[in-house]
Amino acid sequence: MDIGQDFFHRIRIVLIRTTEAGNIGSAARAMKTMGLSQLVLVKPAEFPNAKATARASGADDLLADAMIVDVLEQALEGCDLIMGTSARLRDLPWPLLSPHEAAEKAWEYRQMQGDVAVVFGSECSGMTNEEMDHCHFQIHIPANSEYSSLNLAASVQIIAYEMRMVQMLSIGEGIRQFKEILATRDEMKYFYDHFFDVMRRVGYYRPEQPKLLRRRVMRLFNRSMMTHPEIQIMRGFLGMIDTKLNEK
Repeated sequence: MDIGQDFFHRIRIVLIRTTEAGNIGSAARAMKTMGLSQLVLVKPAEFPNAKATARASGADDLLADAMIVDVLEQALEGCDLIMGTSARLRDLPWPLLSPHEAAEKAWEYRQMQGDVAVVFGSECSGMTNEEMDHCHFQIHIPANSEYSSLNLAASVQIIAYEMRMVQMLSIGEGIRQFKEILATRDEMKYFYDHFFDVMRRVGYYRPEQPKLLRRRVMRLFNRSMMTHPEIQIMRGFLGMIDTKLNEK
């Protein structure tokens, strides 16, 4: 498989709690026209459904191969770069990317081990803050401020188009490659568990009253896109703190 096709096959489109089956079919069609094939559905209201098949218009193979899961964490397994789409700017802001910048980021990190997930919330309410906490970046599609409500499939089409354009323009043009291997999602999870446990042991973090501390810390490290060696350094440092605390 050439580098372009491999890039497309490693882009995972994740739809959360989709309420209209037709939107799933339209999203599959949008993906296939741009060469994307990985579709994951998190607790869809109606699927499988004849309306989805009809709207897919020849992209039924994506529907047949779609993975259906109950929670977002399952949908993100095997992904090391995660970007959530949201029209709503948050009180606690995420690093913000345009669709084109998101595609460039995906291409830049194409040599990492895992997949790239682009996550879309439900048509009614979008993504929750807790769902956004899993993301390294927020993708914001600029639209008319007086009417900024984009259809789900239209949003998927915009992202898929930008992925294809970046791939087409970048082949042979030497966009810089990421030299170090990014920390995997599992490595980040174990790191966070260890980090907050140490914070709890020294009295800085109280799980019963977390407020925004946990989310702010996760935002800090997600934004830095930590590599495998950096995670090893941090885990080694936390391990030394564990040792010193156990000596007391």
